Amino acid sequence: MRRASTLAASSSLLSQFLSTTHGSASASASSSHRLLQVALYATETSNAFSGHRRRWFIPIFESFGSSRTVFTGVAGIMVSVAAAAGVMEVYAKEPPPPEVVPKDVVLYQYEACPFCNKVKAFLDYYDIPYKVIEVNPLSKKEIKWSDYKKVPILMVDGEQLVDSSAIIDKLGDKLNPEKEASLGDDEEKKWRQWVDNHLVHVLSPNIYRNTSEALESFDYITSNGNFSFTEKITVKYAGAAAMYFVSKNLKKKYNITDERAALYDAAETWVNALNGRDFLGGSKPNLADLAVFGVLRPIRYLRSGRDMVEHTRIGDWYTRMENAVGESARIKA
Repeated sequence: MRRASTLAASSSLLSQFLSTTHGSASASASSSHRLLQVALYATETSNAFSGHRRRWFIPIFESFGSSRTVFTGVAGIMVSVAAAAGVMEVYAKEPPPPEVVPKDVVLYQYEACPFCNKVKAFLDYYDIPYKVIEVNPLSKKEIKWSDYKKVPILMVDGEQLVDSSAIIDKLGDKLNPEKEASLGDDEEKKWRQWVDNHLVHVLSPNIYRNTSEALESFDYITSNGNFSFTEKITVKYAGAAAMYFVSKNLKKKYNITDERAALYDAAETWVNALNGRDFLGGSKPNLADLAVFGVLRPIRYLRSGRDMVEHTRIGDWYTRMENAVGESARIKA
């Protein structure tokens, strides 16, 4: 079992072009519509900030005193190690029995899509190995075989699953078919809906709050996406400019007057929902924890995400989630 010991630092841009991802609203069919598809759904290298493992060093000092002194020192170290192991065990994952784990899982995605990242958070937490097919936002040739033209699409042992929340529900049923309803189910459902209906809508106005932040985001996209040289130039400058204005429209649509205030309020709302618990699920994350973590993970190391952690209380929970979710279960396609 993979231990939950990775301080995840996946720097990815949140992509929320609502006409091409699950949970979207309709958009204009104008010429800018095509451009925004390119801009918002550029891919990024998932390994950009991966592999930075946290290393735990236990200093051992040689003692030249009595054997009792040596024994006491060693005993103290052993107690410290045991205590640290106990803390980590609280957040250790419990993968499902091998017989219920799907054998062949393939995710068709845009790397920066919050809904795709929500699915990946679930797969990573439950140690379900999966392959990733990055969809070209221009041609979408990778999903031409499907009647469903949005992402994420998850193929599970040959069965097509769509819509991030529905995908997670279906997988959850497969992993634990005999699960009984509990008192916490209503709370979990409430906050999962909050993620889809509220949290995701405050993210784009923050990412594209001004031209500087928009360019920061699109500079990363063009460095790692599936684009030709000409597409890269178009996406970086025209895309950043276009999304700056789109973010203003989103602010109006969702009655957001101050982008950062809305983001901070959402983060604090979530922390308040925890009500002193390590996770909404108690000692371990539930599906609502994984949903919030998944949609926030792409922005965590952008300026908006750094500001969020600096100005709200969400940082401790986020770090616990990084430890609990652990390393990616992604395998090479």
